[in-house]
Amino acid sequence: MLQEGLRHRQVKGRRRLLAGLVGVLLLPFAIRYVPLLFDQMHLVEFVQSHGLWGAIIFILLHIVATVLGVPGVILTIVGGVLFGLLWGSFLSLAGATLGAMGAFWMARYLLLDWAQRRVRDRKLLCTFNQAVLQHPFSFVLIVRFAPISPFNLVNFLFGMTTIHWFPYSLGTLIGIIPGVIAYTWIGVAGNDAMHGKGPWPLVIACTCLAVLSAMPLLLRKKRSLT
Repeated sequence: MLQEGLRHRQVKGRRRLLAGLVGVLLLPFAIRYVPLLFDQMHLVEFVQSHGLWGAIIFILLHIVATVLGVPGVILTIVGGVLFGLLWGSFLSLAGATLGAMGAFWMARYLLLDWAQRRVRDRKLLCTFNQAVLQHPFSFVLIVRFAPISPFNLVNFLFGMTTIHWFPYSLGTLIGIIPGVIAYTWIGVAGNDAMHGKGPWPLVIACTCLAVLSAMPLLLRKKRSLT
């Protein structure tokens, strides 16, 4: 029993050390490139200037932004401007999912024990824990489906629960598809409008995003009525 406890502490120590090393390795990249996320024009120019490598850089920026808790909405919209609807959606989906997994593992390795000791005092985390125990995949899917949900906060919250990484990752991948497409479409439509192709595609894209954002609330209201 004592040996098992010692082995468990050693494993946790190694995981925390690994997470810390990853953080140290990402820090220089983050210091140099994260400011680009807040300057859309320079971000577009920067990615375009790297040619075929621009797609890989775009995914890496998505991953770093998500792990650091920086909102990736602007990056997703820029993906539509740079790569179009199909490739922009695909690259943003890949980057956001990988970043969400990175944030999940960081929270689990660094914060899980601390969170579990205080779960009774944290209502939101307690609710998440109860939900993932009963319906892990479907709960992740529902939370991710709403584009207005706090994506980065949710990544860390799920990492501090006991959910397995696979239903979390799969639910995240599938659940964010509608929102990623909607924001990418806004980028495409906005770029078209700036080049004189008319504002209607942008209006339609924004309307679709608004409807998509309201759907979870409407479904919840419908369930309460029934």
